[in-house]
Amino acid sequence: MPFKSLFLLAALPVFAQSLSGAGISEASLEEQTKHLRALVARSARLPLDLTEFAVHPPQPGWALEMVSSVASDSKGVVYLLQRGEKADPVIAVDRDGRVLRSWGKGMFTIPHSIRVDPLGNIWTVDASASKVFKFTPEGKLLLTIDVGGQPANTKPGSFNGTTDIAFAPGGRIFIADGYGNARILEYGTDGKRVREWGRRGTGHGEFNLPHGIAVDERGTLYVADRENGRLQRFDLDGKYLSQINGLGKTFSMKIAGEFLYIGTQPRNEPNGAPGWLMKLDRQSGKVLGYVESTGHHSVEFTADGELMTGSRPDKVLWFRKPR
Repeated sequence: MPFKSLFLLAALPVFAQSLSGAGISEASLEEQTKHLRALVARSARLPLDLTEFAVHPPQPGWALEMVSSVASDSKGVVYLLQRGEKADPVIAVDRDGRVLRSWGKGMFTIPHSIRVDPLGNIWTVDASASKVFKFTPEGKLLLTIDVGGQPANTKPGSFNGTTDIAFAPGGRIFIADGYGNARILEYGTDGKRVREWGRRGTGHGEFNLPHGIAVDERGTLYVADRENGRLQRFDLDGKYLSQINGLGKTFSMKIAGEFLYIGTQPRNEPNGAPGWLMKLDRQSGKVLGYVESTGHHSVEFTADGELMTGSRPDKVLWFRKPR
């Protein structure tokens, strides 16, 4: 959905404690893209080589379509969430691309995000039905969260529901509800809603498609506010803390140690245009490195220190350490 930014981009993106009353002028999308490309040009390319992760069909006629999201567990198993009809939506593969198991046929309308929680359970998010599913690594359904609350008069099968999920200490669960709504929701381990916050807008705690979400070990919640072209930070009760501007149309994020990995692209180009996977300093927001990528809808930092993402139409990109 179109949006015109109200923020002046700083020379380098840093977390801003407050923007109100700062006399900020409007910056065009073209100016923002120039800033973003200049930021990339000043940064170092990460020492990772792009490879295409080939998934071997387990049977004739089996095929992937768009891989919407990629996640990996501590054992090196890679979980794919894909949108095609010729394979199950959830697919577990080994690092050689062999399919180990798959599941979820008939459960999804628009598969959107997949995550592995600290206990190794697999969670998926449906961006149309606005449902979240929790599975064992073998595919047994453990919990269904029916977020609901989609706007009325939306077409069946359209993007009008949840986008991503994150896990906090104490079993707290946070869900980004970005399509149709503009809010963050908290749930308990029993799947019952605890609270929600956010609304559509450009101010602190407001969103224009919260698309990705992550929580660090200190209890800071990060939201990729995609169409506002920024990241926002909150405490776990929804109190606004700070934000980072100037990183483009940010789709996805993954926290790894003191670093934040994001998938982004220029805001004035159509979704799916070439962009970058970036490594940021989590505290300052400084860009520490990047790789060029044709996929950024999801980003996964593996146990081996490598990056993975899905890419249209049916590819999984694997940025590997030089062998």
